[in-house]
Amino acid sequence: MKKVFLTIALAATLFLSSCIGSFNLTKKCYLWNQSIGDKWINELVFIGLNILPVYDICVFADVVVLNLIEFWTGNNPVSLQSGVVNTEKGEYLVEANENGYTITKGDETVQFINENGVWYMSNGTQKVEMFQYVDDTHVCLNLGETTTVVELSQAGVDNFRAQLAR
Repeated sequence: MKKVFLTIALAATLFLSSCIGSFNLTKKCYLWNQSIGDKWINELVFIGLNILPVYDICVFADVVVLNLIEFWTGNNPVSLQSGVVNTEKGEYLVEANENGYTITKGDETVQFINENGVWYMSNGTQKVEMFQYVDDTHVCLNLGETTTVVELSQAGVDNFRAQLAR
């Protein structure tokens, strides 16, 4: 009887929430596996994580708990991303928090802060408005003395770049 109840509860959780979710826990596990070595070590660890059922547990936790939380609250508890990013201009430490991101390179630190849908950039002494969401598909960019609305699509970005080139 307990098994039947559990099966019905899980089915209700999946079907009544209508949430596919972002599967951030599973993605983090996969990205961690990719970061530990070359392709041979990654493959061995991948096989080990499947034998131990780490991936199965991650998917189960995403489906049953985390994606449901994401559906009802709009935030996935595992969505914050932190780590080191290597570029041709150097190595940057990116730290996520509940209000945005902090990016550090050497002695320089820049914060990107989200306050009620408005994103600011701060270097510790100055705080400058960057953009705010107009709706799900547009942002209003602050260009200093003017602002412009940009569509969040490749065409919108291309159009904005063409305007800047003039």
